[in-house]
Amino acid sequence: MSDRHITTDDAWVPEACTLPTAEQPLRLAEFDQFFTDAVRGLDRMSAQHLRLRLDGGAQVEEMARDLTARESSCCSFFTFGLSRPGPDSLSLDVRVPAAHVDVLDALAARAVSLRDQR
Repeated sequence: MSDRHITTDDAWVPEACTLPTAEQPLRLAEFDQFFTDAVRGLDRMSAQHLRLRLDGGAQVEEMARDLTARESSCCSFFTFGLSRPGPDSLSLDVRVPAAHVDVLDALAARAVSLRDQR
């Protein structure tokens, strides 16, 4: 069985998410805005590991820390790591266990789609 739930706007929400259903569209909108504004590129390090290359601004770092902390509280299978490989860049590593690779696939596809719409 898939760990994804596809809504009418083709957004994904993992079934394991404990965020109240009414709040899920708001969180998706936050991720969409983050992907649009902050993601400069991405690398699929492995099936279970995605690295997002982000704009290095302080506001982006603050947004990434806030969003990933809140996401970790409702989708505990995500592991997020934020690092600064250079003075003007940030990397956000997103990891999932094997059982949730389809969720990471959907997240990566969404990030690419929104980044490419700029």
